[in-house]
Amino acid sequence: MITTYPDVSGKYLVGGEWEENNKKADVINPANKSEVVGQVAICSEEIVDKAIEVADSAYKTWSLSDIEDRSSRMNKAADEVANIVEENVSLFVRENGKTLVEAKKDLLRCVEVMRGGAAELLNWWKPEVLPGNQNVQIRRRARGVAAVITPWNSPMILTFKRVIPAVLAGNTVIVKPATNCPLTIMTFLKVVAKHFPPGVINIVTGSGKKIGDALCADSRVRTVAFVGSTETGKDIMKKSAGSLQKVYMELGGNDPAIIVEDAKLDELAIKRLKAGILRASGQVCSAIKRIYVHETRYDEVVEKLTKEFERVVVGDGIQPDVTMGPLNNKAQFEYVNHLIERTSKSGANVKTVGIQLNPETWDQGYYMLPSIVTGVNQQSEIVRVEQFGPVIPILSFSDMDEAIELANDSEFGLRASIWTENEEAAINIADRLEAGAVFHNNHTVFSDLALDFPGLKESGVSRETRHGGLELFADSYGFAD
Repeated sequence: MITTYPDVSGKYLVGGEWEENNKKADVINPANKSEVVGQVAICSEEIVDKAIEVADSAYKTWSLSDIEDRSSRMNKAADEVANIVEENVSLFVRENGKTLVEAKKDLLRCVEVMRGGAAELLNWWKPEVLPGNQNVQIRRRARGVAAVITPWNSPMILTFKRVIPAVLAGNTVIVKPATNCPLTIMTFLKVVAKHFPPGVINIVTGSGKKIGDALCADSRVRTVAFVGSTETGKDIMKKSAGSLQKVYMELGGNDPAIIVEDAKLDELAIKRLKAGILRASGQVCSAIKRIYVHETRYDEVVEKLTKEFERVVVGDGIQPDVTMGPLNNKAQFEYVNHLIERTSKSGANVKTVGIQLNPETWDQGYYMLPSIVTGVNQQSEIVRVEQFGPVIPILSFSDMDEAIELANDSEFGLRASIWTENEEAAINIADRLEAGAVFHNNHTVFSDLALDFPGLKESGVSRETRHGGLELFADSYGFAD
């Protein structure tokens, strides 16, 4: 049993100083509920106010810094962060529940975001000259203090994709990580923060509502970047309206996958379907949450996906043979279990399959085997909600108009996927889908981390970018002579 805590345990960062707070909460290993991985400080409103004051003061000089200096600092920080990836993979697994493969990939992506942002900054910051008779330039400047509030499901990459561009664009940041798994974020940001002036990067931890309310109500905070539930996002928008803060939010999703009659359902396609559903135990906002299959292929999809799910090995992500770890926390574990119970009682067919790596210790973690649900309709709860767990409903359709109508029948519009051998047909279908991004014969993420696209409807605000998020933390202005 590992008893030592990371050196950031129970601390917060304000103005370059790591302070220890008397009030703390335990960070629990979701694979072993009796193991405390470390502690998280419960910061007061006074600490948050101090962080805002320090960040606002630091902004006045950091925003005027040379962009080549910013880029150089970030590259040096990236080199140092790259050197600590290997030694922190197990920490991330123990506080989050991901598998070793998933965890390492996320940590390496953080380094990629840093290096990519440092390179992009030098090109993106250059003034853009507009054509015409008058000499007009579009120029960019930093906005101010940015609050970055991130979730527990994919905390590393979702934090770095906001903190890094904010700092590179000349802002100062206050990071509020999720209390369930803040330790790896803080360990990495401790390294990053050393390469920048005190007050450029600050970290406060504790109650999401208390800290979020303080950040959103303060006029010194000019940008709020939030990833989390749609309901919390709506609350943040209301609170941010008082000072017209810029909001940048990635919210919920209920992503549809449409499998067309001519789809190639070979081994690769089925593995991609499984990955699109079960990545991070299904706790991904852009995971496949419902599948619509042409009626002529329905039985085939159910059979092949069931067989693929049967091979899933569930257990502690620290074990190399595990292909799916536990859910992250008690609340999510209970929510998904109760959802499945209600679905089963409603008359649906819930088929739970997979392999328990260690049946004798199964109840010690938030473990769930994956489930496939059939015998449901568009109005079934399991189809309407964002399950955020390893369970997938499969429905049939008879014609494409029906499939598109069903796919669009949701308050969400984050991602979607189309599975067909006809690329032209896929594009025509994508043009009619209400989603921020559509994938063809896959359901994944963009390999280029500089790319991101907005969720539609209630899935997000202000997320269209080709520049690694830099423009989301800067204001453009026109200069003419």
